[in-house]
Amino acid sequence: MPGNSQRRGAGGNKAGKFAGKGSAAGSGGRVRRGLRGRGPTPRAEDRPYHKAYKDKQQRTTKQQGRPGAGGSRPGAGSGQGSRGAGPEWVIGRNPVLEALHAGLPVRTAYIAEGAEHDSRLREILSYAADHNMPMLQTTRGELDRMTGGAVHQGVAIRMPEYEYAAVDDLIAAGTESPHGGLIVALDKVTDPRNLGAVIRSAAAFGAQGVLIPSRRSASMTAAAWKSSAGAAARVPVAMASNLNQALAKLAKTGYTIVGLAGEADADIADTHGLDGPLVLVIGSEGEGMSRLTREHCDQVASIPITGIESLNASVAASIALYEVARARA
Repeated sequence: MPGNSQRRGAGGNKAGKFAGKGSAAGSGGRVRRGLRGRGPTPRAEDRPYHKAYKDKQQRTTKQQGRPGAGGSRPGAGSGQGSRGAGPEWVIGRNPVLEALHAGLPVRTAYIAEGAEHDSRLREILSYAADHNMPMLQTTRGELDRMTGGAVHQGVAIRMPEYEYAAVDDLIAAGTESPHGGLIVALDKVTDPRNLGAVIRSAAAFGAQGVLIPSRRSASMTAAAWKSSAGAAARVPVAMASNLNQALAKLAKTGYTIVGLAGEADADIADTHGLDGPLVLVIGSEGEGMSRLTREHCDQVASIPITGIESLNASVAASIALYEVARARA
């Protein structure tokens, strides 16, 4: 049929055009090499030029503007200090490489078009290929916008938004513990590295979870994930809108609330109730526990030290948890 012949002929001319200059038709592996290390196609909401991405950004902005809105809070303990780089971002070649080796969860990796390939970027690309990590190429300007103008060196990764547990989840987990549950509560601890280190100690000594307030507290940022050395994937972190109300609820369910304070007369090793359902409250190194939090404690104990005035919050938590483990042995 003449119509079909014409269509076939047109297709043949097209193939001949690309196959000219003495080479066979095809990409010669160029497309395959270009896709190497990219991983699976990111979701629509992770692609900067997609409408779903822009819609989600607008929803997030509105949610963050509401008082008491939960979830991740951009800039809270992220160390980025810029508008677009929230706590779920890791920016720069060395930080990204360290985050990958530390096992941080990755939602999407972004690489700027034309980024200079050095040994670090090649290692990032190799890691992405080996671990089937989603990777998206974008313009340098768009990456600037997403990261709030931070020095990203052409590469950044975005972690998934952390899903906080509820206080009831920790209580339920405690009922399955031989001693009725162990929870570490943090009051005014604002360094995410301290939070991560506390999570690591909580995992080491069998705690069912860590409790933090939603305000004036470190949250689960990339720095916290890294400091936890993987323990954040095993130990739940609960966020309470009001820490004191959460402590009161735990007390009603049978938990003993023990707070650490450097000036307390009682030694943590001699404190009663360590072998039963227990909430260990740790305050910040500089200010300690707030007055209201202290009032919710059944007992206040100290760790005997000499030569310095106070211990880092995560160090104090580790020593106290060790004493709790001894009491329960």
